[in-house]
Amino acid sequence: MLRLAQYVVALLLLTGIQGLFDDEVMAQKPDDQAAPDWVAEIEKVFIRSEDCKQCHERHYEEWKGAREQTPDLKTFGRVDAALLHGTSLESPVFRTVLGLWRQTNPTVEEQGRCLSCHAPSTTVFPQHVEKIMEQILAGKPQIEGIGCASCHVIHAVEQRASSPPTFQLKPEATFYGPFADPEENLVHQAVQSTLYREAAFCASCHFDKVKDVTRKDLPGEILAGTVCQDCHMEPSTGSSTSRRGVMTRSIGRHWFRGVVGAGTLLRNRNLQAEWTPRLDIDVKKTAGTLEGVVLVKIGSLPHSFPDGDPVLKQFFLTLTAKDAQGRLLAEETKQFGLPYDKVLRGPIPDPFIKGGNTRKVPFALALPDGTTAATMEAVLTYALIPVPDSTLADKYLATLGSDKERDEAKQIIHEYTRPRMLTYRAKSL
Repeated sequence: MLRLAQYVVALLLLTGIQGLFDDEVMAQKPDDQAAPDWVAEIEKVFIRSEDCKQCHERHYEEWKGAREQTPDLKTFGRVDAALLHGTSLESPVFRTVLGLWRQTNPTVEEQGRCLSCHAPSTTVFPQHVEKIMEQILAGKPQIEGIGCASCHVIHAVEQRASSPPTFQLKPEATFYGPFADPEENLVHQAVQSTLYREAAFCASCHFDKVKDVTRKDLPGEILAGTVCQDCHMEPSTGSSTSRRGVMTRSIGRHWFRGVVGAGTLLRNRNLQAEWTPRLDIDVKKTAGTLEGVVLVKIGSLPHSFPDGDPVLKQFFLTLTAKDAQGRLLAEETKQFGLPYDKVLRGPIPDPFIKGGNTRKVPFALALPDGTTAATMEAVLTYALIPVPDSTLADKYLATLGSDKERDEAKQIIHEYTRPRMLTYRAKSL
């Protein structure tokens, strides 16, 4: 009887404790419960990645950035091609850039064009673009950006008048993937699509990386037979689900690391030679001037370096003339890239650096009277986003609700507009 009484007391205590935790959990779920009808409408088609986690835990953790927080991702993850796809809407960088651009009064159509890659569901539900914009700028998006569903309902790519992006979504109960024999399950139908092993899949949003965004592979001797996924979805072996069924299947990791993580560019000298831009200087000395052309070359590969953004990057070519003692005689910096009020207005131009292309940049430097130039230097740098003018920056900062938010935005603008070195060339005259 004593032991039975102890069991009863223990059971009552556990029940009470569980009740406390239930109350706490319920108190933490108001956002989910209060989700408006339009969010539920989107999530019927683009189910949340948390739901996919039940079976695909490994890929979910990679996508979320929870599985492998290596030092290079922690150190460099804020810049230079290592931002996770899972942060496509939550990223404070995206919020800041979007907030600056929004001050230029883009149309609803232009806003939808911006979100089409960061939140592919907007291509199916364009009527909700403005509401999604407001949530992102408030730092509280209720829908996912680039989640499991938004990639795995892509069934084709097509070059259209409104491209990019070029992906075609099929919002049904079927998910697509690379496996010829997907495991049967009671959650969703799975169908193989060869697109998931093609460069065109990634180029549908990262369209500045290849010459032809509908190509299935990357042309060129060095990368013959290679696609984007070979480097940016590091090959591994195991199962794409939590089940211990097919454990020897070749799978790709889902955190899509950039060059700062994989180190492929650093290990492979051929890739360095092809991807890294090179400068040549063709210059003529005339009376009091240096005139000529700087050739900005990048190899035959279709990959553009650096970073995966095809719209915002800025490039700076600084030309300098010096005398025999190294004194500066003349200098000029040429900038290439769109300002905020030109972004996504009209056709998207090719980036200044594009694989397989040579840019010719003419110049004319006026030298001071009585001086003679001995060397000519060219330095190529880049920044990840445009520098906003002071009026635009002030308008955006005024929309933020606290000094802390404003300080964070100022820091992001400072870090991402800072030029970074790409390459250098000096020529003796």
